[in-house]
Order: sequence, then structure tokens, then C-alpha cells
Amino acid sequence: MGVRGLHGFVASSCPHVCTVVNFKELAERHRSQHPGGTPAVVVDAMCCLRYWYTPESWVCGGQWREYYSSLREFVRAFTAVGIKLVFFFDGMVEQSKRDEWVKRRLKNNREIAKIFHYIKSHREQPGRNMFFIPSGLAIFTRFALKALGQETLCSLQEADYEVASYGFQNNCLGILGEDTDYLIYDTCPYFSISELSLDSLDTVMLCRERLCESLGLSLADLPLLACLLGNDVVPEGMFESFRYQCLASCASVRENRDRKGSAIAAVADHISQVLRLHQGEKTLEEMLPLGPNKALFYKGVASYLLPGQKSPWFIQKPKDVVTLDNQLLSMSSDPEPKQEVPMCMDPESKQKLPVGTDPEFNLETPMCTNTEVKQEDPVNMGPEAKHQVTMVSDPELLKVARAQHVQAESYLVYSVMSSGEVECSNSLEDATDQALPSQAFVYRPVRQRVYSLLLGGSGGGSSTGPAVKEWFVYAGNPLRQPDLVRPLQMNIPGGAPSLRQLWLSHEPGAQAQRWDTLLACFDLSSSREELQAVERPFQALCCLLVYLFVQLDHIDPRAVQLATLLVRGLTTLVLVNSACGSPWDMADFMPWHLFDGKLFHQKYLQSEKGYTAEVLVEQNRSHVTRFHTLKSVVCKACGKESRPIVSRRHWRPHHAGRWGRQGSSSHGTSSGYSRSGHRQHWRDQGPGSRQYEPDQWRRY
Repeated sequence: MGVRGLHGFVASSCPHVCTVVNFKELAERHRSQHPGGTPAVVVDAMCCLRYWYTPESWVCGGQWREYYSSLREFVRAFTAVGIKLVFFFDGMVEQSKRDEWVKRRLKNNREIAKIFHYIKSHREQPGRNMFFIPSGLAIFTRFALKALGQETLCSLQEADYEVASYGFQNNCLGILGEDTDYLIYDTCPYFSISELSLDSLDTVMLCRERLCESLGLSLADLPLLACLLGNDVVPEGMFESFRYQCLASCASVRENRDRKGSAIAAVADHISQVLRLHQGEKTLEEMLPLGPNKALFYKGVASYLLPGQKSPWFIQKPKDVVTLDNQLLSMSSDPEPKQEVPMCMDPESKQKLPVGTDPEFNLETPMCTNTEVKQEDPVNMGPEAKHQVTMVSDPELLKVARAQHVQAESYLVYSVMSSGEVECSNSLEDATDQALPSQAFVYRPVRQRVYSLLLGGSGGGSSTGPAVKEWFVYAGNPLRQPDLVRPLQMNIPGGAPSLRQLWLSHEPGAQAQRWDTLLACFDLSSSREELQAVERPFQALCCLLVYLFVQLDHIDPRAVQLATLLVRGLTTLVLVNSACGSPWDMADFMPWHLFDGKLFHQKYLQSEKGYTAEVLVEQNRSHVTRFHTLKSVVCKACGKESRPIVSRRHWRPHHAGRWGRQGSSSHGTSSGYSRSGHRQHWRDQGPGSRQYEPDQWRRY
């Protein structure tokens, strides 16, 4: 979201900040100024998802082949004019930004509720004004771009910082995104994705130098302005009274501006006319009402400083300490770091994050990227904070996991191993539909077995290993704190292999071991023979379908949420495959090879009317044969799991409230611990920070 109110202020009060430019012309100019160099644009991919998703149907689960084509056309347009694209995705949610993450997820819940209300009222897809990106879009976009040969990276901290750093350090042509934070960073030019015309490659450049001219500020003042206005680190309400005071004392800026625009101009005027008089003489806490929020405010200002940059607003005084997510940054004049302060640098990532440096001392504090430092709450940390170890102590495995994370080749694995904290954003799920469980619960037993594998607790016991903090969005979860989810033992003949065996072994039997471990994560070891006989890429799909039929006591006719459940299952396959050493090719569960939401919905409605399989596949003989083959595999595997699939005409037509169909047990889903009689309904599992251990999942 960036700086609060800044986008509207630029549009209404400083339109000259925005200039129409052409990427082809910019690239030609760059090549003339840098002979032999390739002009590069660094892309904040998370800002671009809405722009990229152009297919007509979005509510039914996504039209993935059309989406893949849209990405391919986007890449071709820039490649044709000789521009290299580098894509960045969010890889971590920083602790200081968790509250903002939660706020956005709860807002998304309200938007999704409106979507389902519209569908029930009108029996059609809402207009584009209610558009919500299909579930799993960000995850699969990474793999799509890699398949298209693009450099795709996943961040180790907030993506906008890494985007700005990359552009700054690599002399990029510019940043393509939609976040006003890029107006604050002192980095390469910032271009708007929402204003991009792919046919002409025209877009709008937002010039931070012109913004400074309009506000009477220097580039070094912008981080201070951003924090006083409110951003993703400093809450907007923290300095609300201060902004009113600035507005009251500066009558000249109130003319011809709305209230928020006037406040922005007034704060800028206060910085230039009042604070700057004492710059270098007084600390920020002496000039501003920081109170107990001093550390958070310093962190907010420092978060905009790129490698090698300094802020003139920071004065070094002995024993002043600023705390950041992965480190303590001493602002003392002592050039030697204290032993208890992690001052570490990964040899593969030589970024530095300078903060609070006075020219006299010229200190630069390296960004701690060592995977053996655990994230802590930056506000509650003090100078006495000690080194924290990661969830996994093996440095070689951590290095492998980190590399796969950065290269966007895995999903959640590094987060589990480094911080023990994971999150999953909103899915298109109907909060009022009590019959279908949330994907968060359906796939939780799978994740628990993965946690056991990654954290070394798979060797025995029902609840070995530390709990993992899960921030998963589902109905009724206020997200005030994470769910603490314990690892779950896997049942593998001979015991579960170690991660070293799965990830690093080149022995002849290693691939079979990876395959067995993947099936064990889904608790489908007994279905190995049936699944192994299926051709690629349908092995992964059949594995997922068998798991869903075994897990769900009843599948209600709600195609939108069923599509979401399937796509989120594919993301779960990415997680499991990554953890097991990739026994399957990741391409096997990319949705553009397996699923189309609009087509699924059409066939679902035809099936509701009683159409035969032959009609559903439009009398295509090869499709009929493949359908019956795959159906036979799934039915046979489900039979082995004591969960035979019956025709829907045998189902009872009504449901006993929230607890499943009439006449059935009230325990709607498997606990994940065992399918031999101990079940607990999915609605009994959340929300809150209650620890989920296998014994707590049992219900008699």
C-alpha cells in the first residue's frame, strides 16, 4: 500500500510529477549511454498480478492457459525492444509488517463475502470492479515466469526493499510496480504498471525529484515524510494529532487542497521550515513526539535506506539502539560491534543495510542475512537480545533451502526451516457455507507431516518437533495470533529418511525414496502401485484427488469453492514436492497443464444435469478412455483407503446443519493422524493460538 495518501496527493495536487514515457525510447537512450550494457527493468511482481490476469473468467478458479499466454505476451513485448526483466516476489512477511498483513487479509475477507453474496443473488460472475485474483496466482506465476526463461527471485525480506536495492545497485532502467514506497526510495526511476500500454510500451513515470520540488524537500527528507504520514511500518494513526498540529499552524497549504492533501503539504512544510533548522543538532525524538514508538519510527526511516546510503536525520549518540527485524543496529560511535549484536553477512548476499550514520563516524551496518538468526519482534527486542538459532541447525541444508527459496524454486520450505512461521493469504471460500471445509484445514495434516520431515521429527512419536506458527486465512479466524501446529509423524516402512538423503543423495534408490516420502506426506502409501501406473502429469492430479476423496466426508455442489480447494491442493503439492527432494517435476502440477476454472464450471453444471462422461468430454474417444482410466485409479486407491466413492444419487439430499450429511458421523474430516476411526470436524480446529497436536485432533 505504501505511503498513506501519497498517491491521491500526487494525482490531485502534483500532476506534473507524472510523465508519459516510452520504454523503447528509454532502452535506446540507455544503450547509447552504456554501450554494451543491457537495459533492465526490475518488476515488483506482486503489484502486477491484477494487470497480468486478463482472462474473462476469474471467479471459477482461473483460466490458467490464458493467463500463461498473457504472461508470455508481456515478456515478449519487452524482449522485442531489448529490455531484460527481473521479477521479484514477496518471500517473507516481516514481523513489523504483520499487523498490516493481517489488516489486508481481513479486508479481503469482506470483499470475498460480497463476491459470494453477488453470485448467490445473480447466479453470474461479478463485474471487474469486484475482481479478486484466483487462489494460488502469485505462487504459480513464479513458476510460469521461470518456465518462460525469466529471472525470477523470491525475497528474504519485504520485496519492495529488495526491488529498490536491485534497481539501485544494478543501474536498472527503472522499477515497474504500483507502490508509492518507490517514490520514497532513492533508487532508479519508478514506472506505473497500471498505466502501461503493452502495445505501445507507453507508461507513466513518477518522478521523485519533481515531488521534492513541489514539497520543498530534498530526497533525504522523503523517508521522514513517509513515516510521519504513515506506511506499512509506522501506523497511520500514530502521528495523526501531529499532522493536525502541522495543518493548524500552516494556513497557506490548506488552499485548493483536500484534507489529506493539505496534511501532506503541511507536514512537508514543517520538515523544511522547522525540523531542518535543527538538523544535525537535535535527535528526532527531541524534535518529534515519538514517545514509546521511537524504535519503530527509526526502523521505518531506516527501512528506506539502500546499501551505502545514509540519513542526515540520524545523529550518533552513545548507547542509542535501533532494532530491526533480523538484527540489532547499534548507533554508538564504537566502530566495533558488540558480541551480542548479530553483525553477520552471508557470502552469497553481500547487501548492506545502513542506518543512522553520522558523517563523522561513517558507520555502515551490514544487513544480517545469516540464516541462523531467528526473526524476533523488533519493538520488543532490546540491546540484551541474544543470538537465536533457526529451527534447523544443519547449515548445509539451510543453504540449499535458502537458495531454492531465493530462486523461487520452492514454497514455504525455507520459512519453516528458518523462522518456523508460514502464512497463506485469502482463498475464494464462502464463509457462510458450513458444508465445505477451508483449504487451510483440508491440507493441514499434509503440512504437519512436511513439518515433521523438515524439522527432523519424523523418526518417531506422535508429536515430535517444535510447533510451527501458521497464519492461514479461514472463516472465523480473526488472525490476532498464529495457530501453533505440531509436526505429525509419517508412516513409512523402515522409517522416514533424513533431509540429507532426500535432498543431497545421488544413490540409485534415492528417487524411489523421495516418491515414497511424498506419498507418506499425503498418507497414501498404500496407493503407490495404482498411482505409479498413471502417466505424467496425471500422477500428481490423481494423488490430490485421492487425498481429497479420503479427507472430505461429503463434497457439496459448490463449484467455486471446489475449484479453490483443488488449486490450493496444487500449491500444497509444490510444498510437499520441495520438501521431499522433488520426486516429481514441478511442471506436473502447474495449473495450466491440469485445470481451467471456466471449463470446470461448465462441466460441473452439465454434470449436475446428469450428462454422461461421454457427453462431458464431447464424444472424444481418447478423452473418454483417459477419463475412465484415471477414474479407475482414483476409485481403486480410495477403496484401499477404506473410502469407496459412491454415486451422488446415493447421497442424502439435506445436511444436518454444520456437521455434515444426515445419518453420518459428526466428524467431517480426517484428523490427519489416522483414518482408522478417529475423526474431528474441521470447524472444531480453529481459530487462535491453540496448539494443534495429534492427540488434540482425536475425537471419540
